[in-house]
Amino acid sequence: MKGLILAAGHGTRLRPITSLRPKPTISVANKQLVHYAVDNLVDAGVREIGIVVSHDTIGYLRKSLGEYVANGESSGDRPTFEYIIQSPPEGLAHAVKVSRDFLGDDPFVMYLGDNLFERGIRGFVDAYRPEEGVNAVLALVHVEDPRQLGVAIVEEGRVVNLVEKPKDPPSNLAIAGVYVFDRNIHQMIERLEPGAKGEYQITDAVQMLIDAGFYVSPVEVPGWWKDTGKPEDILDANRLQLLRVSRHLQGTVEDSRVDGEVVIEPGAVVRGSRIDGPALIGSGAVIERSYIGPYTTIGDEVTIRDAELEYAVVGARSSVEGVGRRIRNSLIGEEVSIVGDGAPESSHQLIVGDKSSLKLSEG
Repeated sequence: MKGLILAAGHGTRLRPITSLRPKPTISVANKQLVHYAVDNLVDAGVREIGIVVSHDTIGYLRKSLGEYVANGESSGDRPTFEYIIQSPPEGLAHAVKVSRDFLGDDPFVMYLGDNLFERGIRGFVDAYRPEEGVNAVLALVHVEDPRQLGVAIVEEGRVVNLVEKPKDPPSNLAIAGVYVFDRNIHQMIERLEPGAKGEYQITDAVQMLIDAGFYVSPVEVPGWWKDTGKPEDILDANRLQLLRVSRHLQGTVEDSRVDGEVVIEPGAVVRGSRIDGPALIGSGAVIERSYIGPYTTIGDEVTIRDAELEYAVVGARSSVEGVGRRIRNSLIGEEVSIVGDGAPESSHQLIVGDKSSLKLSEG
């Protein structure tokens, strides 16, 4: 079984966070999205992984996954990576088409690089049983409003129909970001015509499998699933990940109050501050005379002085100093500088891209 992680998109809905780097390298709970994807593939027994990239994203992904291997994040045998250019990106089915040389005739898992699964993807891979006639597996999740997603109709343990972004959904089973295919998907993709936006839809190829009599097995997602397409999705994914952490104080805590499930990583220093969990303070961070509230992740080597943050994500090597208003419900990129004049007033909600500099007036 091979793996295929899709990481060629531009992540326009996440701008300005994605203005300088691709979405799969955005961190949730101080771990890049693409690292979660690789971990899940490795846990499911996949070792050969193709990374579908664009000319714009390949450098970032190479660096990210080089760090992944160097840090030994994977359990068991280390995976190998092959980078596959998709330029321009023309849909999920097109990503499979340009990956054909890498995939050959082997079965494979296609994983959207911006998706998170609470309990991994092993169940979807295990459901691929060619000895029982299964040709493909779709991850499905119950959602309240599936009108902006692909929707599946399931009868007698088989997917019998797919509808892309229906105005009147025939079911509330939406397609999540993992697919398992055997080699038959390739002949369907070869016959595809582009859709209205010029993209080749994987749902059309799967429908062709179904119409041709192939067995597409539905597997519902256990636990939560997040498609991290927008800033509020990143913040909610961070919240969900922090709900899984256990108290672990490895850094230095001086004259401070730390309550609840809080992780303070090695090299971090907390002085004269209060931290209410769940929260994560990254390695080398400095927190002084500040408040860090629930569902907040502070990246590595971040400096927070005379400021208050809650329900926020602050990227690595950023600084927030002298901001009187509480910063909440905010997504702050890497290497950002935010300075205020210290006057207390209400709260700020910020979405700030990498390498930005802000001076906030509290008047």
